[in-house]
Amino acid sequence: MKVLHYCQHVLGVGHFFRSLEIARALDGHEVLMVTGGPEIEAGLPEHMRRIRLPGLKMDAGFTEISAEDEGRTLDEIKALRRSLLLEIFDEESPDCFLVELYPFGRKAFRFELGPVLEGIRAGLLPPCPVVCSLRDILVEKDNQAEYEARVVGQLNSFFSALLVHADPALVGLDQTFSSLDKVHVPVIHTGFVAPKPSPEAGLRLRRELGLADKDRLIVASAGGGKVGAPLLRAAAEAFSLMNELENARLHIYTGPFMDDSDYESLSAQESGRLRVHRFSPHFVDLLSAADLSISMAGYNTCMNVVSAGVRALVWPFGQNREQRLRAERLASLGALKVLDDGDLAAPVLAGHIYRALESPRPTPGLIDMDGARNTAAWLENFVESNSL
Repeated sequence: MKVLHYCQHVLGVGHFFRSLEIARALDGHEVLMVTGGPEIEAGLPEHMRRIRLPGLKMDAGFTEISAEDEGRTLDEIKALRRSLLLEIFDEESPDCFLVELYPFGRKAFRFELGPVLEGIRAGLLPPCPVVCSLRDILVEKDNQAEYEARVVGQLNSFFSALLVHADPALVGLDQTFSSLDKVHVPVIHTGFVAPKPSPEAGLRLRRELGLADKDRLIVASAGGGKVGAPLLRAAAEAFSLMNELENARLHIYTGPFMDDSDYESLSAQESGRLRVHRFSPHFVDLLSAADLSISMAGYNTCMNVVSAGVRALVWPFGQNREQRLRAERLASLGALKVLDDGDLAAPVLAGHIYRALESPRPTPGLIDMDGARNTAAWLENFVESNSL
C-alpha cells in the first residue's frame, strides 16, 4: 500500500510529529509525506519519504500566511505548490490520500488541496480514497454554524472517511463539532496518537545525565516554542527560589521556533542545576526519565506526558478552548494538574512544583493510547476492502 500523507504545519510542531508517528506505524507500507512548513529535523523510518513543497508559514495570531522564500511573492509560491502537488499525486498514484486536519482547518491551503480533491472526484487524477486525519479537539470559530456547514459539505463531497485521533472516553469530536450527525462518511475514533518510551530509556538517560535515584529531574518545555516563553521564564524563576532542592535539575526545551532573544535570555540563566536546549528528538524518552514535566497543553505534549507516566503541570494556551478543555479532562482523571495565569508567579509556581514532586505518579492505562497502530490497521483494511 502506498499512502500519500499531506501534512502542513504552519506554527508549531505537533501536527508534524503526530503525522510522523502514524507514518511509523505504517511499517511494511510506503509512505510519502508531503510537507511545506518550517523545516523540522526528525529521523524518518526507512519506509517513508518526505517531499517538501516551497515553505509557507503562519503568524502567531493565525491571521496571515506568508512565504519563507522572500525572493518570491506569495502568489508565485502558491502557484508553484499547486502545480507540484498535482504532479506528485499524478506521478505517485497512491492507494490512499491521507489529509491531516483539512477541511476542519488549513482553509488557507484550499488553493492547492481543492484542485487535487476535484481532480480525484472528476477522474482527472488516479482514483484514490481520501481520508481525513484529525486531532481530538477543534478550536471555536467566529461563525460556528457557517464553518460546520462548510466542513460537512467538503467531507461528504470529497472524503471517504474521517479518523479522529482521540478516545471518546476522554473527549469525542461531537463535543466540539455539533454537526457530526450530518457527516455521511464513516467516523472512527482511533485512540490518541503518541510514541511510547523505549524500554529502559528513562534509566539510561538518567545515567547519561549523571542522576542518582534520589536526584530530581524537572523538564520544562514549550512545544514548537512560538508562544511558550512566559511559561519557561516562570519555570526558571521559580526554580531559582528552590535552592533547598539541591538534588534537583531543571532542563528547559524551548522548541525550534522560539525567538532567538527569548532563547538567549533563558540560556543566560544556565548553571550546573539548569540547562537550556532547543529541542530533543526523543522527548517521550526524556519525560520517562523525568520526575516532573512543566509544559503547555497541546495534543502531542499532553499525550507524551500520559504515555511517559510522568507527573505534570500544564499551562494551557489561552487563545482558544482547545488546550484548556484537553487539560481539564486529563486533570479530572488525575493525569496532570492545570495551571492558571496567576500560578506563573515564581513563589506560587515553586509551591506547585514542590507539591507535584511529592505526589504519586499518575495511574497508567487511563485512556486509549494506541491511535497510531489503530490508524495503520484501519487504513490497511479500508484500502484492501476498497481495492477488491
